[in-house]
Amino acid sequence: MALRLEDYAMIGDTHTGALVGNDGSIDWLCLPRFDSGAVFGALLGNESNGRWQLAPLGGVRRVQRRYRAGTLVLDTELETDTGAVRITDFMPHRDGHAGVVRIVEGVAGHVSMGMRLVMRFDYGRTVPWVRRLDGRLIAVAGPDALVLDTPVATNGEDHATVARFTVSAGEQVPFVLSWLPSTGKLPDPAEARRLLEATEAWWQAWSARCTYRGEWRDAVSRSCATLKALTYGPTGGIVAALTTSVPERLGGVRNWDYRYVWLRDATLTLHALLATGYVDEAQAWRDWLVRAVAGDPAQLQIMYGVEGERRLPEIELDWLSGYEGSRPVRVGNAAVDQLQLDVYGEVMDVLHLACLSGCDLDSHAWEIQRAFLDFLESAWQAPDEGIWEVRGPRRHFAHSKVMAWVAFDRAVKAVEGLGRPGPSSRWRRLRDAIHDEVCREAFDPERGTFTQSYGSRALDASLLLLPLVGFLPPQDPRVVGTVEAIERELCEDGLVLRYNSDERGDVDGLPAGEGAFLACSFWLADVQCALGRTRDARALFERLLGLANDVGLLSEEYDVEHRHLVGNFPQAFSHVALIDTARRLSATAPGRATSTPRGSSR
Repeated sequence: MALRLEDYAMIGDTHTGALVGNDGSIDWLCLPRFDSGAVFGALLGNESNGRWQLAPLGGVRRVQRRYRAGTLVLDTELETDTGAVRITDFMPHRDGHAGVVRIVEGVAGHVSMGMRLVMRFDYGRTVPWVRRLDGRLIAVAGPDALVLDTPVATNGEDHATVARFTVSAGEQVPFVLSWLPSTGKLPDPAEARRLLEATEAWWQAWSARCTYRGEWRDAVSRSCATLKALTYGPTGGIVAALTTSVPERLGGVRNWDYRYVWLRDATLTLHALLATGYVDEAQAWRDWLVRAVAGDPAQLQIMYGVEGERRLPEIELDWLSGYEGSRPVRVGNAAVDQLQLDVYGEVMDVLHLACLSGCDLDSHAWEIQRAFLDFLESAWQAPDEGIWEVRGPRRHFAHSKVMAWVAFDRAVKAVEGLGRPGPSSRWRRLRDAIHDEVCREAFDPERGTFTQSYGSRALDASLLLLPLVGFLPPQDPRVVGTVEAIERELCEDGLVLRYNSDERGDVDGLPAGEGAFLACSFWLADVQCALGRTRDARALFERLLGLANDVGLLSEEYDVEHRHLVGNFPQAFSHVALIDTARRLSATAPGRATSTPRGSSR
């Protein structure tokens, strides 16, 4: 039986990542680029698709685990009838070869341990050729190779590599699994303890740069480290999640590949990192953005590969049964071809914030922004697929129009406040025209609420962002009515759904069924705070914190009925929202300044 998402922790090296179960397993390990496949674990917990298990041979009485402070170094303690062991898992920061290090350390008594390594490539489809060379285990399949270094004797068993050993208190047994191109030179054997010390020091130095000093600092710091781990170091691109096809509802078909750089998610991530002192990351992402979007603004994509790749074809892996039977399993993402007008506003917003935060934004970046605005002058009037990437007909989504307003609003501010060259009067007129249209076409006066799209009666959680981006003041009756309608009609057990899907697929072209969207639930807490409902906001925020697993990680959604996390994991969007809400609520504490929206209200 597969582990629950709550049972996993992430380790990573800002090149790739892995998921480690609380039973001593690694069930998902990507190749050195997020979007280029998986070494093993195409389905969480399914050994036939690859797994690396380290566990006591007898029963386990108690499990405790934690990250070392400020790091992605994971310690898992397993207590048995004869003693206790600690498994330390991490991905070292070193040049040349990606790898996973696992150190088994005796804590008390003695424990008989077993290792079982099932290596598979290409999402579980390819069994490698395994051989021994100078005491090292080498597995090769096509362009990829793995090297296992350990002092423990191993042998082959049913297309797996197994070992049995005993560890006593004070003893350490290391395992180092390194990836390399199959045509490359084998890496020199590495000393696991030295790699541990260097990796721990690297992460602690990075975490020490966090400037956040408000409440819930541990949760904020853990979320920042998670976002850093989802960053592809060589380019600065920030992926939405580590995984693909973890379902939004068990057994459902809403199974998407999130190992790409969504402009929306990445810009919101930069908001959170800038607000916590990570200006270098903003600069790296700005450089990634300029490279990725260079060219015709009409060809701007909503997502790219970690190096700015544009072609991300979606295919289904029919040889995989899916996590908990959720099919199809997809790699690539067909939403890459969608029109989502809101991304122009999000890009303009984050670049404006980056400039205000001291990021060096050169004239070339401003030229690209102006090209975006030239395209948006006419494009904002078109229907699109919207923030939730519906696979149904295009609509005039209210959120998309609001973010077009944001684009021109931030452009006016850049000219009038920062001295950027541009036609601020024309942009101001466009900003006002968009504002008037949204308030006229997307507001239902009978119910006193904004709606998902023009002429629709449907609600949408993205409407919670209207006051947060400065489109309207929080106390505006239309905002108050919208919040009340969402709380009344779009919440399930107090958590927020993105929108109301139905079995016919009329809203998004897909069968109904998904969990409450965690980022939207944080947005509700943000708006409650802005409305002065601080007690409600803090209660909701504390509840959302309680949905994180024991090491502080969140997925995309939460299944209220079955009480577990669902969707791809860990999810950048959720951790960004956590950081933003913590900052907002912390600012309302006695002796602190009141929080304000990202942009000024009209």
